[in-house]
Amino acid sequence: MKITLIGLGTDRYGLTKGGEKALKEADKIIARTANTRSFGAMEGYEVQTLDKLFESCRNFDTLNKKLAKAVTDAAKEYSVCYCVDGAVCEDEACRIILAKHRDCEVFEGASKSAHAANLARLKSPQYTAVSAYDIQNLKSCAAAVVYDIDGYFIATQVKLVLSNLFGEEADCTFIHGDEAEKIKVYEIDRKKEYDYSCAVAVEEGEFLKKERYDYADLEKMIKLLRAPDGCPWDRAQTNESIKSNVIEEAYELADAIERGDDYDMEEETGDVLLQAAFHAVMKEEQGAFNGADAITRLIKKLIFRHSHIFGSDKAKDDTEALGVWEKNKREEKSQKSYSDTVIAVPKNMPACMRAQKVGKRSSKCGMDFLSPVSASEKLAEEITELIDACVAEDKEAIFDEAGDVLYSAVNVCRLAGVDCEEALHAAVDKFINRFTVFEKLATADGEKIEDMDPSRWDYYWALAKNELKKH
Repeated sequence: MKITLIGLGTDRYGLTKGGEKALKEADKIIARTANTRSFGAMEGYEVQTLDKLFESCRNFDTLNKKLAKAVTDAAKEYSVCYCVDGAVCEDEACRIILAKHRDCEVFEGASKSAHAANLARLKSPQYTAVSAYDIQNLKSCAAAVVYDIDGYFIATQVKLVLSNLFGEEADCTFIHGDEAEKIKVYEIDRKKEYDYSCAVAVEEGEFLKKERYDYADLEKMIKLLRAPDGCPWDRAQTNESIKSNVIEEAYELADAIERGDDYDMEEETGDVLLQAAFHAVMKEEQGAFNGADAITRLIKKLIFRHSHIFGSDKAKDDTEALGVWEKNKREEKSQKSYSDTVIAVPKNMPACMRAQKVGKRSSKCGMDFLSPVSASEKLAEEITELIDACVAEDKEAIFDEAGDVLYSAVNVCRLAGVDCEEALHAAVDKFINRFTVFEKLATADGEKIEDMDPSRWDYYWALAKNELKKH
């Protein structure tokens, strides 16, 4: 079996001398399609084209597999030359063949991406080339050339991806054959005609004038700010000095989520990312790790913990999926006992949240109250002990019993399916609203609330409660 793969380039003059020699020596010549300008190089040769396969395949994945099979089947009887437009390295069927038959001889032609980049006169010395049919795999890059934009639908897909990476208002060059036209990214799917020769070339603008930015740009910005000629404040920061900012920004994001404010959520999400990137850049300066290390560890952790998706574990619903996650987490962190999992709960968590998490983890061994009712009985017991301590004016006992009351209340919430952190926030908000109305009503009646006796407080508090119920 002998297979020679030949790239025909982008026009009838793209066939190399090596390619010509191989064609003359071949028993059988197969061309991917006759519907390209480069097929003109096949004049004078007896060629079998595979155009009929294009009509019988529903998607390009199936098409490329069938194209590869047609070539390898023919090679069982003949010495075959398989010719494709552009370059061999840009053709998916050729990649399939090369993966199975590494002894294939290859004669490259001028690539479609190089042709487009040349016409676009890209300033960037490096660019990422990708077929329009692989556009979803395109990642952030300084410049990109997308070829094979042969229809309106695929042009729309290209526009969406490039808009996300470079910005819909970014300048780009639309290539059609040997013609190049400067357009905006949002205009990519507004052309009247598309065919195999259509491509788009786009590159980033100046850093401070870019339409779109990504995580790498965020790290670059932080490094600029921490440079000798950067911002004195940013240069002075350490991981320790800004650690509280992480918590503050996380709370502001949570607040935006609770308010259902997408605009603020966008801003606060960026602020949380800034804090993570800031810490990563400072650790990179120290030689400890960098942002890519942190992201790599995160992705590997997600793969390991989702073994019901990427491994052999099974999960029929969200409860079972959570069980798999927790099992894998214990294995990952070498937590061999229930105590290990409880000790691992961060001490700097908000007290309510920490208490609920500790209670949840300790209950995994089966030691827990039977129901919220039984937990409430324990709460009543702890309240009685707190009252006794208050009557005795024993400050140490009061401190101890107050903690027991709060922890018991958290257990009641946990077993009742209530998030105690959210419940306490809601209670505080409710008190603030009632207090505001209480003061407003009393003041309207000429009362000075600091001079009122408890009975008047109770009166106006009841009025405020009823007032709020109306709304």
